[in-house]
Amino acid sequence: VQLQASGGGLVQAGGSLRLSCAVSGRIFSFYNMAWFRQAPGEEREFVASIFWSGDSTNYADSVKGRFTISRDTAKNTVYLEMNSLKPEDTAVFYCAVRTVRYGGLRSSDYDYWGQGTLVTVSS
Repeated sequence: VQLQASGGGLVQAGGSLRLSCAVSGRIFSFYNMAWFRQAPGEEREFVASIFWSGDSTNYADSVKGRFTISRDTAKNTVYLEMNSLKPEDTAVFYCAVRTVRYGGLRSSDYDYWGQGTLVTVSS
């Protein structure tokens, strides 16, 4: 499985961005697709996840109500719609895949990673 993240950029506080993660390779419905982020000097943290089947989503408390994860199986792409962005959302965002039948919240739970895309939110 290979992942290619895109869509990052510079946005003002209160603005919106949509990140995309193009997925190639064989994907099973039980795969868990996730977004993580890593701010400078911080550990990588879980943002949101969705099963490829679309059955279930999960969000970090810090982004609930502002971010939405989705996937398009026809385009083999996972999205992260980010609204009401705050300066503290500034980070490199990574997409990741977990290839077992359960969701995970730790970066070590995930097997494949994209290269990251930088999101900068100015105040």
